[in-house]
Amino acid sequence: MTSTFTAAAAGFGTGLSLIVAIGAQNAFVLRQGIRRDAVLAVVGICALSDAALITLGVGGVGAVVVTWPGALTAVGWIGGAFLLCYGALAARRVFRPDGGALRADGEAAGSRRRAVLTCLAMTWLNPHVYLDTVFLLGSVAADHGPLRWTFGLGAVLASLCWFTALGFGARLLGRHLAKPTAWRVMDGLVAATMIVLGAALIAGS
Repeated sequence: MTSTFTAAAAGFGTGLSLIVAIGAQNAFVLRQGIRRDAVLAVVGICALSDAALITLGVGGVGAVVVTWPGALTAVGWIGGAFLLCYGALAARRVFRPDGGALRADGEAAGSRRRAVLTCLAMTWLNPHVYLDTVFLLGSVAADHGPLRWTFGLGAVLASLCWFTALGFGARLLGRHLAKPTAWRVMDGLVAATMIVLGAALIAGS
């Protein structure tokens, strides 16, 4: 039987693996942090949005499993397959880097309202965020049965920690995250985590 701590740790690790990826949202948070422009608002929007979507995923997928127990097998296979694919893509970036890094340059700092609207758009208009938080995290959470909400809490905490570190620690993190090597290491950890979780999800289905 999975313990409460194990479920929370699994949620934290899975959530962090899905959030820590080179993308427009992370680049925007980093840029705002470096410029110290509406950092609290941006970090708050990202963390609260993730919390809402993760709750939707854990509750939605969990409700389907409770109503139709056979759905757990289907969810496990589909979610596991997605995680394995994500892991393979991350592993591919490790061995075949495109030279990319998290860039913080761009337009000059604007108003708080503009920063908030841009952050909301990058978060809620990004189709990948729904796949990551609602479906994938919901699928893995469902595999934890009664502890799925503990798993979800761990994922929410991972999001809060990541965006807080990225936004408020931008001055220190920026120079390191601008290096492709740093992202190769991070992609390696993400690949390993996703492949293990994907395999475990399929094996338990």
